[in-house]
Formats: sequence, C-alpha cells, structure tokens
Amino acid sequence: LHCTSQSASASQILSPVAMLASALSLVTPSLVTPAPGRVAPMQRSADVSMAAKDSVTAGQVAGMAAAVLAVGVQSASAGPFTRTDIASLTYQQIKGTGLANTCPVVEQVDGMKTEIKVGGNYKIDEFCLEPTSFQVLEEKLTKSGVVTEAVDTKVTTRQTYVLTGMEGDLVQKDGKLTFLEKDGIDYAPTTVQLPGGERVPFLFTVKNLVAQSDGATSSISPGLKMSGGFNVPSYRTGLFLDPKGRGTTTGYDQAVALPALQAGGDESLFKENNKKFDVGRGSIELKVTSVNAELGEFGGVFVQKQPSDTDLGSKVPKELLLKGQFFGTVVPN
Repeated sequence: LHCTSQSASASQILSPVAMLASALSLVTPSLVTPAPGRVAPMQRSADVSMAAKDSVTAGQVAGMAAAVLAVGVQSASAGPFTRTDIASLTYQQIKGTGLANTCPVVEQVDGMKTEIKVGGNYKIDEFCLEPTSFQVLEEKLTKSGVVTEAVDTKVTTRQTYVLTGMEGDLVQKDGKLTFLEKDGIDYAPTTVQLPGGERVPFLFTVKNLVAQSDGATSSISPGLKMSGGFNVPSYRTGLFLDPKGRGTTTGYDQAVALPALQAGGDESLFKENNKKFDVGRGSIELKVTSVNAELGEFGGVFVQKQPSDTDLGSKVPKELLLKGQFFGTVVPN
C-alpha cells in the first residue's frame, strides 16, 4: 500500500513536467532547429569542433517551456546572417546562439551588380575574419624523408576568436588594389589542442595587414585574389608573470628558489629568465567569391599562416594554418 501511494504521488509530481515538455516541443521548434538554408556557426566546417551540452534535465526543460509559454520570445537561429538580418535582431535574440562569433554573409539579390568600382578615396569597413579550420604544421619522418603535414586540432577557446569591426584604407599602388589595415578588433587570444593532448596557444591576428591584389585592377569582383603580410604580437604582454614570478617589466629576474645561480651558471635557464616580447610575421591570402555592389558588400574565403606563442621567448613557435570566411564593405573614406 505504501509503495502504491508513492507511485501515485510520483506520477502526480511528474505530470506537470511532462505537460510542459510536450508544450515546448510544439511551441519552440525554431529555438533548436536552424531556419532553412542556415547552419550553426561551428557546423560550417567539419574541421572545427566545439564542446556542446549533451543533456537537459527535466527541470531545465520545464523552465524553458514555462519561459516560452509565459514570454513567447524566440531566439535567433545560429547564422549565417546578412547585415540586414543581424540589424533586425535584439540582444536577447542573439544571446547564447553563437551568432556574435560569426561574420555576416553578402546579401544576395536577383539582378544585383557584382562589381564594386574603386576610385578616389575609399576604405574597407566592417572587415571580418571567421576561421572555421585550425591546423598545426608539424614535421613528420617518413620513408621518403621529413615532410610537413597539417594536423587537425580542436578549439579549446570559447566562441570569442572572430576578428571583426576592422577597417583600413583601400588605395591603389602600382596599379594594384591595396588594403592597409588600421583599427578594429584585430587580435584574439586562442588555444587549440593537438590529437596527443598538447595545447598550442596563439594570438589570432592581422595587425598592420598590407594586402595587395594579384594583378592590376580598380574594382572588386568575384575571383579577385589579394595577399599580404601582417605582424603577430606576443601572446603574453609585459605585465604577465610566469609561475616563478618572472616577467618582462615586473617580477623577479630569475627563479627565487635557485639563489646559487645568482653568481652565474644559469645558461640553461637563460631563455626562461630573460623574457622578451616577440613580434612575428604572418601571411594571408583572400579570394572574393561574392559581391553586392549596391550595398558595397563583398565576401569570400581566406587561408592564413602564422606562428604560435613563444612563451615570451622561451619556446620555439609552431606554425598554424587557418582557413575560413571573410566579409567587408567598401565605403567612401
């Protein structure tokens, strides 16, 4: 009798949860299913994987259902979106969708012009780089000798690695279109993990990028290729202290636990004790695949190569190969 009463009470307690979960499945398909033609940001490429929540408790389901039934707010499906789409969304619709970590796409209109004439004083605005593939170049010993191969990695950084809001002058030098990057969110500390578990931190950046077209031209149209180099500042800054309290502008000169080395003999720890702010060089190639001349928008794909972190000069940097999509607008300067 006691067991029977417990079962009855349990069914009475669970029935509201079941009812709310059923209501959720009927009311909110757009919350979990992207709109046709749109995919989740991290699903654009199978090369990049991010950690995702695998389960939802009954209490969370009930809370979500109650919120939807009471408020009726629908969040945005996770991209890709055009600038017009993004401008029409509120903060609450974007929050938690991953849309803030994506670049817009060129708005497609029937009969649109696909060539942007560049003459006079113009600049590139809202320039955005969204990597979808992160690889580390490693040397591998084979029967034919040492070869370099690109090893796929897993991103361990949260979705904060997209470069956006960048701008710079668009000029002609020697008949070639030249983009001179000047300002914007042009760096993002990022970490990836190799299959063996080793983590590789690096500063994803295009600081002071100077990119030129591959031939003489005065317009931006599909098929245009641009390439150039940029600076890669140190992943660590001057105020960073390592686990032994050593740094560049602050901290100890050497490990305090090794006082005998003050008289000399610290050659083996020279790099660890003498921190330095390394500035490397990277390169990028961009190819325009879509243009909307009426809106001044253009986008395409890019391939970028840059060094990783050196831990303030104590480690040899690895080479990273990044691939993804870019977006920008051309406006009068």
